[in-house]
Amino acid sequence: MNTMTIDGGAGGPVLLDAAELTSDPELGARFAESAHGILAELVRAGAALGWVDPPSPDEVAELLDGVVRAAHAGDAALRAAYVGRRLVGLGYWQRYARATHRPHADLEKLAVAASAHGRGVGRALTAALIADARRAGIEVLTLDARGDNDNALHLYRSLGFTEYGRLPDFVAVGALRHDKVFHMLDLRR
Repeated sequence: MNTMTIDGGAGGPVLLDAAELTSDPELGARFAESAHGILAELVRAGAALGWVDPPSPDEVAELLDGVVRAAHAGDAALRAAYVGRRLVGLGYWQRYARATHRPHADLEKLAVAASAHGRGVGRALTAALIADARRAGIEVLTLDARGDNDNALHLYRSLGFTEYGRLPDFVAVGALRHDKVFHMLDLRR
């Protein structure tokens, strides 16, 4: 474990990877439930996380089980941010499945509890996931974000991601339409 105690004191949140998270039976058992709470709250508030309606607890548990399995196989990285023993954020990337795309991965989800917004949790999670990608030999890390998600787009640009494409009015949220914005971080340099 990066740290044997999870205090998230003045130094900010403690970031655990998949192995560290699953090695703590109490945290591992509560992780999916805590993650569901964060994701459902954010989606209800209109967050751009890929759902129009909040996901069910079972959907989140199944998603995270798959990511944890992929992380143990070296095909993903998962990070969970804790303050005390309270989950305040999570994020993950997964390698592309196609054989010709295996050197690359997609940052698929990054979510920070509303109560922790503005405290650097998203930046810490993203930086840790980038470092994990470098260690895993990922050549290009990609992501896509909804065009109206200004805070996320600013964060990604500030960490070195560059925009490489945009699909106008691609994301449908009820009657609203938003651009889908593609970003990449070339880790080969």
